[in-house]
Amino acid sequence: MQRQYTGTAGRVENAQVAVYLLSATDAGHAMIDRELSVPRGWIKDPERLAAAGVPDQVGVATKPALATAMLRRALDAGVPAAWVTGDEVYGADPTLRAALEASGLG
Repeated sequence: MQRQYTGTAGRVENAQVAVYLLSATDAGHAMIDRELSVPRGWIKDPERLAAAGVPDQVGVATKPALATAMLRRALDAGVPAAWVTGDEVYGADPTLRAALEASGLG
């Protein structure tokens, strides 16, 4: 854990931050993917990463970049989607918005 902004608390706290991808249909809803947002300070500390069980290939990525990767995986796997929702950190990201528009998602 590291002190970082978390929307749940609405302030900087000692927290782990993750991005989740959920799917909802008339039949129900389920979490279908997740990514841990690894703090920048951890990346330069391989012992800390190893102790926390963070895989070697994980690097620093913004929450919108993590969301974009998860959405691409879901769409590539054939998960149906007509639209996507997220808070302002996602809606303000031009790369994520472009990926959604290219996929035909609102």
